[in-house]
Amino acid sequence: MKRSSLLAGTAAVAMLAGAAAADTWRYAFEESLQEVQGQFAQKFKEHVEANSDHTVQLFPFGTLGESADIMEQAQAGILQFVNQSPGFTGALIPEAQVFFVPYLLPTDQEHLAAFYEESKAVNEMFPPLYEEQGLELLVMYPEGEVAMTTKEPVQTCTDLDEVKFRVMTNPLLVESYRAFGATPTPLPWGEVYGALQTNIIQGQENPTFFLYSTKMYEVTDHITYTGHNVFTTALMANDDFYEGLGDEDQQLIQDAVEVAYDFIVEYQEGLAEQELAKIKEAKPEMTVTVLSEEERACFVEAAADVEATFIEMTGDSGAAILEQMKADLEATAP
Repeated sequence: MKRSSLLAGTAAVAMLAGAAAADTWRYAFEESLQEVQGQFAQKFKEHVEANSDHTVQLFPFGTLGESADIMEQAQAGILQFVNQSPGFTGALIPEAQVFFVPYLLPTDQEHLAAFYEESKAVNEMFPPLYEEQGLELLVMYPEGEVAMTTKEPVQTCTDLDEVKFRVMTNPLLVESYRAFGATPTPLPWGEVYGALQTNIIQGQENPTFFLYSTKMYEVTDHITYTGHNVFTTALMANDDFYEGLGDEDQQLIQDAVEVAYDFIVEYQEGLAEQELAKIKEAKPEMTVTVLSEEERACFVEAAADVEATFIEMTGDSGAAILEQMKADLEATAP
């Protein structure tokens, strides 16, 4: 999407902000209605509208611009809610980059669901950091293990040598792929398909369902599961909006979040396998590789350097969150 279109979209929302009724809440997210964030948003909307006179207006990806645009709109109060990965929020909140420390998070869905729900780091340490940026952190939730899609096979770090690999505009994710041996290339999501098609880049990472829905398999030939990360996302509200609500509406939002969280955890059971089967059906020649422990060794080794870089970037605050997350993961292990 061209920048002029983004500005036009932002202006349109600004007009909406002034004209919309007070009981209309606007909620933007980074995916389509059919994808995980869209499913979460629809369940949230359903609960709010069934239990109040409020209307929730949903804005899927691209409607109001890229991730940076919807974050700015949420901070400005044009949007009441925004769902965005800490990967993008990391530019505002450096500590949020902890979700990109490789091999920190498990890929087991049951463990992840318990961790995000019960984690002291997520639910007590992060909210004040978001509040400093004018945001009320409502919930974080997982979207599944990320997989690399590339034009050439990947079975070890050396296979990523000189591969231009698209990453989100997140300093720690850049460092991760540099440590893995690739040439990290930050790009807005709207440019990724075309960049792969024209060989400007040769790889990218995302959860399996997203590889199918965005047709990444059409412009890459190999899917590799290294087990290095899980995609995390977060729902936030504009802090002034949220704090200005009465107790009843705040409770309504908390209840809607809880209902949507339980729904999305169940929704994702078997989702990766289901979507991978669709990819194989659409492109039978696509190769799918799950690295063995031995093949992953170089990635795991590189993770130690990335963790050290994270602590250098974030200091005592980041180190405390990392330590607490490790304790929380141990406490919620099945």
